[in-house]
Amino acid sequence: QVQLVESGGGLVQPGGSLRLSCAASGSIFSVYAMGWYRQAPGKQRELVAGISSGGRTNYADSVKGRFTISRDNAKNTVYLQMNSLKPEDTAVYYCKATWTLVYWGQGTQVTVSS
Repeated sequence: QVQLVESGGGLVQPGGSLRLSCAASGSIFSVYAMGWYRQAPGKQRELVAGISSGGRTNYADSVKGRFTISRDNAKNTVYLQMNSLKPEDTAVYYCKATWTLVYWGQGTQVTVSS
């Protein structure tokens, strides 16, 4: 069993930055592939960024060059650094852990607005 708790969301102006954190507990964090997803009102949940157990990363085209995913296995935490935020980045952001099973966090709201 893995518990995931996201934090770091909030309201930011266009062009601003936020760093999301996802703290994991309950299992061996380093073996999990981790991902950040987001879901805007009326839209499907979509992959934002992923990082494998070995540190390989992938990004949605819409966030490449602006967002960076990273992990700290010593702290059982995955991060999403979001720069140059746009109004279209507004969504609830979810953390996902994948190994033999899939686990989701409860989500954190990110609102980009002036």
